[in-house]
Amino acid sequence: PGDYLAFIGRASFEKRLDRAIRIACRAKMKLKVAAQIHPEDPHYKNDIEPLLNEARDWVEFIGEVGGREKDAFLRGAAALLFPISWPEPFGLVMAEALACGTPVLALRHGSVPEVIRHGVTGFIADSEDELVEAVGRIGALDRAACRAEAERRFSRGAMAERYERVYAQ
Repeated sequence: PGDYLAFIGRASFEKRLDRAIRIACRAKMKLKVAAQIHPEDPHYKNDIEPLLNEARDWVEFIGEVGGREKDAFLRGAAALLFPISWPEPFGLVMAEALACGTPVLALRHGSVPEVIRHGVTGFIADSEDELVEAVGRIGALDRAACRAEAERRFSRGAMAERYERVYAQ
């Protein structure tokens, strides 16, 4: 596993990059951010920029990534940090991380409990404090189990089979 936490997504209030920055700093682990930043966005200006000024040593922006570059980014991370604050219906990036063998550290919102198996493919927390603590337990998670879970639940074949079952009903 890598020596950094990964964050992928918009730098929006719902995705909570501000939380990710605080968690990484408190856990004393580098955060690599794959996102497009809009400096004119009020959330960026008011919530993220001040944190970045304090946390420059801990945070690295790499810009948007896709395809193989995204896979390599996720595969190289110790974990994906997913500190969302809204009821996200699926959170594709969680499944993408698992497919790369990368565990997920997430707050309990939206589909997180449906996608992540607590203690197996990541840790589900109810607060930033719990996510900071979870960073220290990443090594207890089996990356092969993350990959196997993604294959079992989210591969093309598995998804097609479940869609066919739904359509048949």
